[in-house]
Order: sequence, then structure tokens, then C-alpha cells
Amino acid sequence: MSELVIYIFDLFGTMVFAVTGALCGIRIKLDLLGVIVFGCTVGVGGGMLRDVLIGAIPVAALTNESYLVLCILTGLALFFLAPFLGNVKKIIPYCDAVGLGVFTAIGAAKGCALGLTPIGVILSGVLTAVGGGVIRDIMARSIPVVLTSDFYATAALLGGILYFVLYRAAVFPPFAVFLIVFIFVTGLRLAAMHYKLHLPVAKSEEESNE
Repeated sequence: MSELVIYIFDLFGTMVFAVTGALCGIRIKLDLLGVIVFGCTVGVGGGMLRDVLIGAIPVAALTNESYLVLCILTGLALFFLAPFLGNVKKIIPYCDAVGLGVFTAIGAAKGCALGLTPIGVILSGVLTAVGGGVIRDIMARSIPVVLTSDFYATAALLGGILYFVLYRAAVFPPFAVFLIVFIFVTGLRLAAMHYKLHLPVAKSEEESNE
């Protein structure tokens, strides 16, 4: 039952990230194929990048077609519904926070299952959560959002650390660890959005002299 629930969460996270990718494609005026590609890139890109780096070959997105099919359908739907979305776009950051929590927990769990080092587990969670967005931003010729947004990659990083600590402590069952990390990362991201939290930014010499 727990595996089924995690799978459903994984599909939901994939769909949410595909939505954010498709909306980015629509915003920069891509054609239908471009919107679908952006949706797929964000939806499964992070997981594919993670699987390649940790040697989980063939990658999950190519052994379970439901992920790519869901991304394609999401991209198609967003392309044709774009003129009618209106304020719906405003809820995307909140849904994106949920996807960030889901993918961080799933990525870290896969790293633990493969016996990676602590750093490997943490990076597995971070790559799963932010990898697709980084690829999307590079394709869109912009600075990756994870390097400028308030507590985005940082939330995933802290979530990966928490997952490894709880996993090694063996106090909670795996599904409980998944839920704890999911709630932690999602909550941290939402709190950062609400309170406008961000990491300090270095000042240039010109700014320091002002």
C-alpha cells in the first residue's frame, strides 16, 4: 500500500513539474512541440539525470511509460488551455513546492536503496528535485531559478540531509521517512515564499562603496 501511495505522489509531482515546464514554454512563445518538450524536461529530466549519474540504467522514465505519457498529455492540455488559465498560474508555485518535496524524498530514497554515500544520497535527492528545472532554464537561455530563487535548491538540500539522517537512525519505517521529508521540504519552501526568505547575496565592490 505504501509503495502505491508513493507512486501516486511521484506521478503527481511529475505532473506538477510538467505544468511548470509547459507554462515556461508558453511564456517564451514556443510552438506546440516546444511546450511539450519543456513539460517533459521538467517532469522527468531530474529523475533521468539522477539515474544516469548513479548508474540506475535504463532510467525509470524509459521503463515506465506512464511518466512520459503524463508529461506529454500535460503539455498538450496546457498549450490549448493557455488562453483560459487566468489566475490559475498563481497557484503553480504552491503546487511546485509539493513537487519539490515529493521528488526530494523519492530521489534520496533511491540513493539509499542503492547504498550511496551520504553525499550521494543528498545529491540524489537534490538532482531529482531541481535537475529538470535547471535543464529547462538553460534551454530557455536564462540563469537557473534554483540559483536565484528563495530556498528552492536549499530546501531540497536540507531535505536530502534529513532523509539520510532518518534513514540511518532506523527509527521510522521507510514510508514514514518519505512523508516526513516530503512535508518538511514542502513546508520549508512554502514558508520561504510566504516570509520571503533567501540566502545572502554577495555585494560587488561598487555596491560596497555606495
